[in-house]
Amino acid sequence: MSIEYLLEVDNITCRYGQDRAVDGLNFDVRPGSVTCLLGPSGCGKTTALRAIAGFQALAKGEIRIEGEPVSTPLQLVPPERRQLGMVFQDHALFPHLKVADNVAAGLRHQDESLRRQTVNGLLERMDLNALGDRFPHELSGGQQQRVALARALAPRPRLLLMDEPFSNLDLDLRERLGVEVHDLLKEHGITAVMVTHDQYDAFVLGDEVGIMSQGNILQWDTPYNVYHEPTSRFVADFIGNGVFIRGTRTGDRTVDTELGVIEGTLDRPALTSALVDVLIRPDDVLPDPDGAISARVSRKAFKGADILYTLTLPSGTTLLSLFPSHDNFSVGDHVRVRLNVDHLVVFPIGKTVAESMASATA
Repeated sequence: MSIEYLLEVDNITCRYGQDRAVDGLNFDVRPGSVTCLLGPSGCGKTTALRAIAGFQALAKGEIRIEGEPVSTPLQLVPPERRQLGMVFQDHALFPHLKVADNVAAGLRHQDESLRRQTVNGLLERMDLNALGDRFPHELSGGQQQRVALARALAPRPRLLLMDEPFSNLDLDLRERLGVEVHDLLKEHGITAVMVTHDQYDAFVLGDEVGIMSQGNILQWDTPYNVYHEPTSRFVADFIGNGVFIRGTRTGDRTVDTELGVIEGTLDRPALTSALVDVLIRPDDVLPDPDGAISARVSRKAFKGADILYTLTLPSGTTLLSLFPSHDNFSVGDHVRVRLNVDHLVVFPIGKTVAESMASATA
């Protein structure tokens, strides 16, 4: 019989002393999906992962895997009985085993030829095929992290838990490996939960992303919706680059600002406040020699194919804009831009993070 959710996290609370690291957390994960818990340090995401793994007791709530309770305040199924794979930040490799033997550690019940085939295939996909005879201490931190990933994937666990799995990798490698791991998980139908503070990692791997703050989830959505339709100011601030400019709502689809009337699909048409802050992302501000908006380049950051410019308007308001890198302007130059805002994201002015959290979870 098929199940709707492989993992159910039901209103769990975890404490360290009197402090609540996780506070009433709820989410469900469908079989074969990849879920990411994304948030700043101290938001409770690693504690939640430890609770799912069986390393952290619950003060309240319940965790179920394939419908079976594995954690309650009165019950804690040991980690080794949960049939999970786990990738830790500190790798946790067996120091006395070579790389190939580390990867094969969970394959003792396979025959030798299948075990060798599985190990060799994973070493190749992780770009480790030349390192199978080395010991962990002979590897770089990034190489050790890739061995830990390969070891966790080898037994094809029913649920894979990953704690910042790409944190020690350089940018090029983490981008390539993120795609590789995503493809491996989908290829083998492995359900996974990853925690990270890096939105790029979450967006590359995640079918769904939960944005966490103060032990709870503020928004559970697809990466596209989290970026384009944040439900709270905290999420809007945390995800992507962007600035807020002051505006006045003049209709269900329009806001009047110093940049002119901005029209787009309003993500919260029932918002009653007339005075609002409008979120402007860098991809909303397009270079245009004939654009109506003139601004001075006050900062630039080269990003390869693009350059991220900080632009200052005559009023002192700043905007961010991505230009193709062949448009190489200098600090102090004046440029013209236009707005193209498809998703009109607005919040009442001066709304606090606590108020945003309350409205997001209401």
